[in-house]
Amino acid sequence: MTTPDAARGTERERRLRLAAVTVTVLATLVRLLFAARLPLFPDETYYWEWSRRLAGGYFDHPPMIALLIRAGTAVLSAPIDPSALGVRFWSVLAGGVTGLATSAIAWRLAGGAAAVRAAVIFALMPLAASGLALATPDAPLLATSAVGLYFVVRALQSPIRSRESLLWWSGAGLALGLAFASKYTSILLPLTITAAVLVRPSLRARLREPGPYVACVLATLVFLPVLQWNATHDWISFRFQIQHGLGAPKGSALKRELDLIGGQLGLVSPIVFALMAYAVWRTIRRPLDDVRFALAVVAVGSWVFFVYSAMRRSVEPNWPAPSYIPGVALLAAIATTEGLQRWLRRGVALAAVLVGVLYVHALVPILPIPARRDPLARNEGWSGVAARMNEAKVPVGGGVSRLGAARYQDVSELAYHTTGEGLGEPTPSVICTCLSGRHNQYDLWPGFPQVAKPGDALILLLDESAGVPETSAALAPYFATVSRGALAPQLRGDDTVSVRRIWILEGYRGGWPPRAEP
Repeated sequence: MTTPDAARGTERERRLRLAAVTVTVLATLVRLLFAARLPLFPDETYYWEWSRRLAGGYFDHPPMIALLIRAGTAVLSAPIDPSALGVRFWSVLAGGVTGLATSAIAWRLAGGAAAVRAAVIFALMPLAASGLALATPDAPLLATSAVGLYFVVRALQSPIRSRESLLWWSGAGLALGLAFASKYTSILLPLTITAAVLVRPSLRARLREPGPYVACVLATLVFLPVLQWNATHDWISFRFQIQHGLGAPKGSALKRELDLIGGQLGLVSPIVFALMAYAVWRTIRRPLDDVRFALAVVAVGSWVFFVYSAMRRSVEPNWPAPSYIPGVALLAAIATTEGLQRWLRRGVALAAVLVGVLYVHALVPILPIPARRDPLARNEGWSGVAARMNEAKVPVGGGVSRLGAARYQDVSELAYHTTGEGLGEPTPSVICTCLSGRHNQYDLWPGFPQVAKPGDALILLLDESAGVPETSAALAPYFATVSRGALAPQLRGDDTVSVRRIWILEGYRGGWPPRAEP
């Protein structure tokens, strides 16, 4: 017989779980509204370009973000004329999945109250509130990592060598394979879980059950198309990412480490970051059970890797993001004392203020930051630039005028804002000259010399400079005439974000200059 106290406790837990879900759903709806209003950033239009040419992999990342964008534009807008919400739709929903899975982990650790705390913390972290409103590989990475980590928690809480354990390990393997197909840094999740199992004697017993090995096989099978694509492209994506994060050191290691820490304080908020660090450290020192120890090792292991990476190369602030899934769950689980809860309320309030200012400034600039220096202005004014490029197209006797730019970010923005683009075509509609700078996906697609015929013209967008830009000078021998066109300023309202100029190269003669290595 169920006692009245037990019944009240069960009802309270049900209401708390419902409250956690409600918080996450509301946060996801807010992100959807924000995503619909905000113009696409250059990285997002770059991934949108990928979505029009689906493949098993791309130069920079695995294909998951391209698949999400293609699915979103198919549902909410035509793929050849996409809306910002169509591009971002499934990424935003993936952020909601991350919030649900994170609060579910906290619930498994410490009940409904912890689930609510985790949902609120995650919803108001700038990392989630802003970053998960954008179409980037981090959205599917965080969603699949959070779901996979939840499955691992359930597996570790199941009897060893049980059918229940095997099912949860299998789910973890599938989720891990999808994480691999989202971003290569997801390899840190199985590595850190393995480290936890090897370090803690009570966890080593898990090596005697089939679940972990089944998970590895399933993850590999899901990841197989990405491996096949890389194998046919000289492992170019793997090689780029290894060099990108662990290449030869450049610049000041101290500055890179300080930039890493500063980025985390901004993306998580200072108080919440400090509280999470305390929660993870306390758990490492005095773990109450195997699950908490494993979660703490996952968080610490990811952070140790990126601290090491920053000793060699600059680390983007969002790279350690998966470590905050276990960090949030552990913080929510231990925040039971009045002192911790008071500091947590302060941290969440500060995070909410930061997010509010960020949202408002992104839509209606309120901070005294010049547009040229504001990273949130990089997505503004591209429709006007694209219109000027289209106006500059010149009639060529029997030839074709093609648009182009020197940077892949500019190319993708021009492609997105140019109407009538093809879907699934092997040739980009806007050409990347890409004679310098880092390699990118456009290097793997046909360029101007592969698609142009003698007599064609190239309408080129370049940074404004006093003299002739290096790109124009390098291309001049391959065209009959090279002329300076009109300015094409990128504007945020009346403020100038950047100034570019249109260069008109007519009468293609054939050939192409070699690419300068970065």
